[in-house]
Amino acid sequence: MHHPTLCAVAVALLSALPGAQASIYTKKSPVLQVDAKNYDKLIAKSSYTSIVEFYAPWCGHCKNLKPAYEKAAKNLEGLANVAAVNCDEEANKPLCGSMGVQGFPTLKIVRPKKGGGKPMVQDYQGQRTASAIVEAVVQQINNYVVKVEDKSLDKFLGDNKESPKAILFTEKGTTSALLKSIAIDFAGVITIGQARNKEAKAVETFSIEKFPTLVLLPGGDAPAIVYDGELKKEALVKFLSQAGQPNPSSPVKGEKKSGKASDKPKEKKAKPASSSSKTSSAAPESETETATQEAPVIVETALPIPTINSPEKLIKECLTEKSHTCVLAFVSSADDEPAKKALASLSQLAFKHAQSKRQLFPFYEVPKSNSGAASLLKALDLTGAVEIVAINARRGWWRHYDAADFGHESVESWIDAIRMSEGVKKKLPEGIVAISVEEQPAAAAPEEQAEPTPEATEPGKSEDATPVTPEASGDAAEDSTGSTPTQTTDPTGEPETAHDEL
Repeated sequence: MHHPTLCAVAVALLSALPGAQASIYTKKSPVLQVDAKNYDKLIAKSSYTSIVEFYAPWCGHCKNLKPAYEKAAKNLEGLANVAAVNCDEEANKPLCGSMGVQGFPTLKIVRPKKGGGKPMVQDYQGQRTASAIVEAVVQQINNYVVKVEDKSLDKFLGDNKESPKAILFTEKGTTSALLKSIAIDFAGVITIGQARNKEAKAVETFSIEKFPTLVLLPGGDAPAIVYDGELKKEALVKFLSQAGQPNPSSPVKGEKKSGKASDKPKEKKAKPASSSSKTSSAAPESETETATQEAPVIVETALPIPTINSPEKLIKECLTEKSHTCVLAFVSSADDEPAKKALASLSQLAFKHAQSKRQLFPFYEVPKSNSGAASLLKALDLTGAVEIVAINARRGWWRHYDAADFGHESVESWIDAIRMSEGVKKKLPEGIVAISVEEQPAAAAPEEQAEPTPEATEPGKSEDATPVTPEASGDAAEDSTGSTPTQTTDPTGEPETAHDEL
């Protein structure tokens, strides 16, 4: 971790230095070196999520970060941008200042806004390890993959029949970072879908015998083509390029492109469902459709979120073994500006989803004066004046909102990640979950002495990546049958999750 006080002083002394030092990243480095002239083109207007390090070559913490940051860049190649800006360069100082850089190194995640517009920028405050950086960035990759189910298959195939489509058949309930990146590459060119092996009609329609299998539908009356090559980014893009050329790095929205490759991969006969077939029930929206079709909501009539003032109610609502997902906003005082901003953002989101007639997990304000709140925050090792967490006691996981900004867009992005079952979950410490409300003593609070356990993901509990109407509990998308991501270990012994697979 860097030391903001010392580094802030260093930043103030930047102008007094005799001259800028050379970049700590060489031309052969996997880290993309960005400056004030090309930042907008390479990062702000990119279709891909980016993580950007703002550094100074003389900063010891920056030099210590370099090996992990370069390793993260290698792991995220083709999936996201890993970039660095040398704030010691005179021309870059205005950019670093405008990004709110007050210490070195400062890491910021830049996520493109769906539908275009100014990207969302948030501080990265996680561990300075390759695996932690990779996981944080992967969570922020936009998902344009359409969830294909038996009940929506005919609509998926029939909509704009002349346009090419591709379906990945998989046993996994989540959408991989690799498939998300491919959907970004071909956004507006080829519609990318994903179907589970349990969708019997879809599997039978395309005679799928193994998983994962990628099927390309070139469009019109052209026969389906089954991909039988290596499941790597470059090979997959080349295969799909016979139906349409991928987009440049920006923007996502663009005119459709065509272009046929002369060398076609091995073909396998497969009859897609007839476009004339109709389903009696409305097909579900994809995550992309949900994001782009929602009308702006007037939030003036949004009501404050409910307040939990007692440990008994906190346990009853969110901390029993039968409790579903809750979002808790712990505040020292609801009158403080950060607390006002956080509570207003949650209130607006609750109202927005209510107006859209979507069931969503409940949001609660929890004053820190509540003894149950103090015990819970101690167990989770959270000390901020305002802390927002999502807890699912039934499943035994929690997630922390760790961005510095409590603005509406940032909070909404975090809520959407939970709603879409994306991202890393941490295991709840022992003693947090009560066995049952009836057996809990009237004045009991979560175990005060419970020591927080190390952060842990739960890869065995896979979740559907694009549920359309999540249940109020937030558990509709959860699936215990998902596959465990492949684990690799770097030479230093640090475990990392491999994301270059479907």
